[in-house]
Amino acid sequence: MSFGEDRHPLFVPLVLVGGLVFGFGLGYSHMARPEVVLGFLQFDDLGLLFVMGGAAVVSGIGFAVVPRLRNRAPLTGDVYQRRLKSFDRNVLVGGAVFGAGWGLSGICPGAAYASLGIGNWPILWAIAGMFLGAYAQGYWRSLREESGTDAVTAD
Repeated sequence: MSFGEDRHPLFVPLVLVGGLVFGFGLGYSHMARPEVVLGFLQFDDLGLLFVMGGAAVVSGIGFAVVPRLRNRAPLTGDVYQRRLKSFDRNVLVGGAVFGAGWGLSGICPGAAYASLGIGNWPILWAIAGMFLGAYAQGYWRSLREESGTDAVTAD
């Protein structure tokens, strides 16, 4: 189902609720604090490992069980299937740039928004940087597609 098509009336409210739960979890676990994330990246505080591990277990169970109970997503009607993306240069470079930004700012994009909720207003600089970086990448990609050099299509 593409972006513009009609969706179930509960789709947007449930996405909002999911975001609220995610943000609350990040705030409650203190993962919305850059100093905690930087402590993890410096191997001083491994709490983030347990938060991410717990999230991976819950997600893994959901991804394993739900498709066995239903063959289609309840709100979109889409068939459950894996979306495979090849491991290429763009994935490697994008991951390295993302990791460098995470290390420099001490926060990943989702946690940056949650960090606003706990009153960390200076994180707005990191969020502005994320938007500018995404814009610059989109502009760079459009220039490459116009010139026809090694253009990679979107998923």
